[in-house]
Amino acid sequence: MRNGNLTWVGVLLVMLGIAGLVIANVTFTEKKTVANIGPLELRSEEQHRVPIPTIAGIVAVIAGLCIIVVSRRAA
Repeated sequence: MRNGNLTWVGVLLVMLGIAGLVIANVTFTEKKTVANIGPLELRSEEQHRVPIPTIAGIVAVIAGLCIIVVSRRAA
């Protein structure tokens, strides 16, 4: 991998880390078909929340910054 590519990987990690710190939970809705009885169809919707640990965001930001610094020094 060239140094320019490493810099972009570092920037991407920093951006994802900041997004993880700002957005505490990711919420999505799952739609399920419960039963099909002839023309009648019963559906169910469930909301799921996936928490993003704060430490994951911090580690991503630090790792991204380290990758940027290392790629700049190697250039």
